[in-house]
Amino acid sequence: MVRDPGLEEMLHEDLAALEVEASRLTEKPMFGGLCFLLDGHMLCACREDRAMYRVGRAHEAQALALADTRRMVHNRREYPGWAWLTGESLSNDKTRARLTAWALDTVRALPPKE
Repeated sequence: MVRDPGLEEMLHEDLAALEVEASRLTEKPMFGGLCFLLDGHMLCACREDRAMYRVGRAHEAQALALADTRRMVHNRREYPGWAWLTGESLSNDKTRARLTAWALDTVRALPPKE
């Protein structure tokens, strides 16, 4: 997999626009891309012209109703609560902001990892 610096920068900007606490946010190269973690929990990630969001089960139906989204599947196993964003919608600031906000809601509800 190939990292996508342009998409990484867009996700940085999305997180900054939603005023994510920088002291609680970390980045980690994972799965051939870059993952963004809040309090140690995966929030979102990107690689090769696609982004992944941890929208949670509460927001999953809404997320999957958006254009160019699909449930995360790895090794033929579906992961409820996780969504991939691909295609032209990657350029849509409102779509990314909506997915990022849902991911933040989901992860902020989790206890911090130690």
